Amino acid sequence: MSGGKAKGVRGGVLAATVLLAACGGGVKYRPVSDVPVKIGKPYSVRGVTYVPAADPTYDYLGYASWYGSESGNQTANGERFRPKAVTAAHTTLPLPSYVEVTSLDTGRTILVRINDRGPFSGRGRIIDLSKGAAQQLGMHLKGVAPVRVRIANPSEKDRKRLREGQEAAERPRVPESVLAKWRAQLAAEK
Repeated sequence: MSGGKAKGVRGGVLAATVLLAACGGGVKYRPVSDVPVKIGKPYSVRGVTYVPAADPTYDYLGYASWYGSESGNQTANGERFRPKAVTAAHTTLPLPSYVEVTSLDTGRTILVRINDRGPFSGRGRIIDLSKGAAQQLGMHLKGVAPVRVRIANPSEKDRKRLREGQEAAERPRVPESVLAKWRAQLAAEK
């Protein structure tokens, strides 16, 4: 092989190797862990400033949306985003945090691990669920649903299941009388 042709083959092999490395995720992701917990510095998105903070009394009514096309991207705490896992994004809670999310439509309550930042669309959205979490909650066909989100302190068994991308143990449904009260409260806040 002539010198010029050999360089061209080596260059083509190098380019193919680089492209394959990029397809394989080229970015280093750390394993899913609950430590260290990150509070983070204030940050701004679309002109709105968010101030992350630990809030052991976090308990809000609002709307949940979901996302799932970001498969393989890195979350705000350095993990690989897994659409089928039961995770979510929140603008200010520490990473990771655990919350209970209750659908005001059905009363179904699930446990979710917060590992990313968002939603940034406003319009009363207080949490952005992964596709897996949205499916477990039963809102994946709707796109946006009214919810109650409150901080939780789950068992280590449930934490481990969520870190592995699985659902935590089923939680009791909320009675219709309580849901009606929450719906009225949310409507009054608009």
